[in-house]
Amino acid sequence: MTTLYEKIGGQPTLEKVVDAFHNSIMADSSLKGFFAKTDMAKQRAHQIAFFSQILEGPKQYSGRPMDKTHSGMKLSEQHFEAVSKHLTAAMTASGVSAEDASAAMAKVSSLKAAILNK
Repeated sequence: MTTLYEKIGGQPTLEKVVDAFHNSIMADSSLKGFFAKTDMAKQRAHQIAFFSQILEGPKQYSGRPMDKTHSGMKLSEQHFEAVSKHLTAAMTASGVSAEDASAAMAKVSSLKAAILNK
């Protein structure tokens, strides 16, 4: 059975997605402040590994659980929706099909409660 990770194009596509995702987040005044003190090279590696894992690819992520990572950030539904929009657009711009992007976003959305600490 083909995994979602394989369907979207594996590591090379994830790298393009994360790069496009970071560019759009850093251009969004409602989100970029959350990353003001973030080492974006380290963040890039973490996110590629994280997305790989949740999309049934290689299990490379060794970071904290989502609730711990986002604890104290005071993220709201509005922030989650903005990030989701940027991530979907980044996948589309990187050549991920609408069907595969939707399946990937369903996996991301399943983490929403942990990310928002609700």
